[in-house]
Amino acid sequence: MSRLRWLTAIVFLVLTGCMVGPKYKRPPVTVPDTYRGVAPEAGSQAASLGDEKWWEVFQDPQLQGLIREALSQNYDVRIAATRVLQAQAVLGITRADQFPTITGGALSSNERLPATRVTPAFETSPSQVNLSLFWELDFWGKYRRATEAARANLLATEWGQKAVMSSLVSNVASAYFQLLELDSEMEISRSTLVSRKESLRLVEVRAKGGATSMLDVRQSELLVYTAAGTIPDLERRIEQQENLISVLLGKNPAPVTRGKPLVESATLPTVPAGLPSSLLERRPDIQSSEQQLVAANARIGVAKAAYFPQITLTAVGGYQSSALTNLFTGPAGLWNVGGQLVQPIFTGGRIRSNVRLTEAQKQEEVLAYQQSIQQAFREVSDSLVAYRKNQEFRAQQELLTNSAQDATRLSDMRYRGGVTSYLEVLDSDTRYFDAQLGLAQAQLNERLALVQLYNALGGGWQQ
Repeated sequence: MSRLRWLTAIVFLVLTGCMVGPKYKRPPVTVPDTYRGVAPEAGSQAASLGDEKWWEVFQDPQLQGLIREALSQNYDVRIAATRVLQAQAVLGITRADQFPTITGGALSSNERLPATRVTPAFETSPSQVNLSLFWELDFWGKYRRATEAARANLLATEWGQKAVMSSLVSNVASAYFQLLELDSEMEISRSTLVSRKESLRLVEVRAKGGATSMLDVRQSELLVYTAAGTIPDLERRIEQQENLISVLLGKNPAPVTRGKPLVESATLPTVPAGLPSSLLERRPDIQSSEQQLVAANARIGVAKAAYFPQITLTAVGGYQSSALTNLFTGPAGLWNVGGQLVQPIFTGGRIRSNVRLTEAQKQEEVLAYQQSIQQAFREVSDSLVAYRKNQEFRAQQELLTNSAQDATRLSDMRYRGGVTSYLEVLDSDTRYFDAQLGLAQAQLNERLALVQLYNALGGGWQQ
């Protein structure tokens, strides 16, 4: 009965023993009341675009299919998943140190000893079966702190996986919109080439009739060759963009099926940014950085526990007999119980230096955490102003394109009426072609800014 009380007291001391080292407290950070760059009409709302699921933001069915395939097949996502499995295993290994190690053993042999002057020859079969226990008591919380650090590392890895998923969603969406923009440029170039070939044919007819000079023919040819020269380059860029998307999808380069044209892909007039304080809980990189800070804080406790004595319990119990048939009969039982206490006395400053090392590592993680928050606020503000200004620029580019189109029409009418030279037609047509390409680029930039804003607000990892 006294042994049971003794063991119960030991277990109680282990479970209620103190844990050296500081308790984690989130470092102070300066959080603005609102993001810089928020449109005045948007105001401060609790709802945020970052809370939306990615399939609610990107509503093109073809794009949704590409993102789903990427999330299941992309190598970066799969590598991140294996890192989570590794962190789970490390947590299990670390947590096992809190418990006793019990091993079992069995020994059996047969031996014959020769005769001597004192004893006759005899044969014996010694056998033994035993269980042994080794337990380093976690009285100072060394192993509990280590487990706390391992658990925080697991959470940091899981948030890191979510950050990879968020970046992948943004990368696939951006690459897809860039592909659609190249398709728009290709359509513009081919349409322009057809129009300019027709114009060249008319100029050549006029030149043969003596109504114009060969200079106009050569200038018209310049327009044709300029439009024709853009097509091979666009074909190269389109195929390379398809290769990029294929790799993001975790497969070899292949053609990519398109959905809606770029001009039909949805954009939002105003984007709800939400409250800046909620960004700390939504951004995967911030959450991962904080968990790394939690782990660094726990490792200080592991280092400080080395100042205190290590208490170890050992026990062995079993049966031993000179004959296998008598192993479990008679007075064959054996046991041994002991304890050990080891107190560091002189280590040459090793323990103190290790504590200082862990404290400095924690301070580094504090600064990294605060820096990640500042960087996140900057990314959101940059994306907000980029999205708003790209919308304004796209609207102006539409007006410019409409004016250039009308100017081209009027120049062509003036040339056909003999009022002006073909140089005016050349200039107007060139400006219109550039304006069309500029509009396609402006439409792309508007959508890329929306993708970047969604990513900056911490969206994309929600499933």
